[in-house]
Amino acid sequence: MADAPAAGSSTPPGRIAFVGAGPGAADLLTLRAADCLRRADAIVYDALVPTALIDAVGTRAERIPVPRADDADPGASVGRMLVALAAAGRYVVRLKGGDPTVFARLTEELEPVRQAGIPCEFVPGVTAALAAASAAGVPLTTRSGASSLTIVTGHEADAKAEACDLARLAALPGTLVVYMGVEQAARWARALVAAGRDAGTPVTVVSRCSWPDERIASTTLGGLAADVALHGWQPPAAVIVGAAARPPLGPLAGRTVLVTRPEGQGDDMAARVRDAGGGCIHVPLVRIGPPDSWAPLDDAIARLDTYDWVVFASVNGVRGFTGRLRAAGRDARALGTARLAAIGPATRRELDAAGFVVDLEPQTSSSEGLAAAFATVAAGGRFLLVRADRGRDVLRRELETRGHHVDEVAAYASRPCDLPPATLDEIDRAAVEWITVTSPAIATAAAQVFGDRLCRWRIASISPITSAALEAAGLRPTVEAVRATAESLVAGIVAWESARTARATPPAESAQSAG
Repeated sequence: MADAPAAGSSTPPGRIAFVGAGPGAADLLTLRAADCLRRADAIVYDALVPTALIDAVGTRAERIPVPRADDADPGASVGRMLVALAAAGRYVVRLKGGDPTVFARLTEELEPVRQAGIPCEFVPGVTAALAAASAAGVPLTTRSGASSLTIVTGHEADAKAEACDLARLAALPGTLVVYMGVEQAARWARALVAAGRDAGTPVTVVSRCSWPDERIASTTLGGLAADVALHGWQPPAAVIVGAAARPPLGPLAGRTVLVTRPEGQGDDMAARVRDAGGGCIHVPLVRIGPPDSWAPLDDAIARLDTYDWVVFASVNGVRGFTGRLRAAGRDARALGTARLAAIGPATRRELDAAGFVVDLEPQTSSSEGLAAAFATVAAGGRFLLVRADRGRDVLRRELETRGHHVDEVAAYASRPCDLPPATLDEIDRAAVEWITVTSPAIATAAAQVFGDRLCRWRIASISPITSAALEAAGLRPTVEAVRATAESLVAGIVAWESARTARATPPAESAQSAG
């Protein structure tokens, strides 16, 4: 942490932004909050903010977790840390779970900042009451029965002059949301019942809202304490008193799917899992980076107009190629009369987005599919294959056998990621049931990283080539996508789960449902 400059220093002070992170999922972060994180020089965050949320934004700021302080006023000590960072001229983001103005020690942290005269701003976040109600599908207010909303904390500050009046809360007719409510549930729930609130009042508990191990449960005010002890709902949790959770919707309800695509490439698949009602955790198993040398690709780009075909084997190949093309000050005109081929729909969409027209896409998204598509091309063609720095050379061999000239260039490198023990612990807590595997490299990495866990999970493979890599590692996929797309892969998982549900449904119940 930076020290504050001495008196008379010419270093201009920075700024501090108190930013709400929302409940934890990166897609519930506001656009303004994401912009602050990208511009930050330092991010000070607490335990209610998952590091995956910061990773998703793509910031390069220094990350400083808030230490668990033993002093009586941890808010003030964090405030002094913020002052020291900002006094060195840095733009500091204080990232808080939920909203920074709701039960977040904002007053304590803000006082040293104001005393130091450092400018600050405030960015709201989705607070727990709203996130939990949305996750559970319950209205916090209704025209007929709940015209007010009261938010309280289950933990009271020791020095607070006036504790929460539970008797008055029991008399309120609207919905009550208790933050940090499960650890003290026995105390406040029994006090509300003793003060006259009906013990049969419906209660919804949302534990770790929007995190991979989110749990949603229904109980009653009278049964809350016993159910907390029985089920062990973990904090952070919001308890909604006066509203019952709807049954989970979607064929993947209650299922957690582990997405293993590289960073920045798992959003589409994760969104489709959530649309089907499932939970999703994204843990990249491979890292995409530059090849050992750009020279071969740069040389090929310098003579693009000498090729008849430029063939792209992946989305990452397109990104590497277009990046080097722009770096050379060139555009699509450099292709001359060369035509373009894409191995599958995702690669074609990436080329479309970059402004290129794809001339050929095989029916089967594989090297074999491309080879079959080129079967009618007369011998003597000149091909440039844009690919990873390692992989199968099926297409090159087939084209050369047919009398074509082939150059292969690496537009990116794929390397396995090292997962820290904390990430593996998070995966274990999330009770994963499915893992998606979208390339042979990811299949190999998954076998090395997860070991025996893969014997407990169901495996969804994106292609026959990926399935072959899994089987080489002694693993058998549960489903294989019909097409090598995120849509087809998730559809395969949904179809398997739907079939299992149908098999588990008693015949009489099936007939009744059909009627």
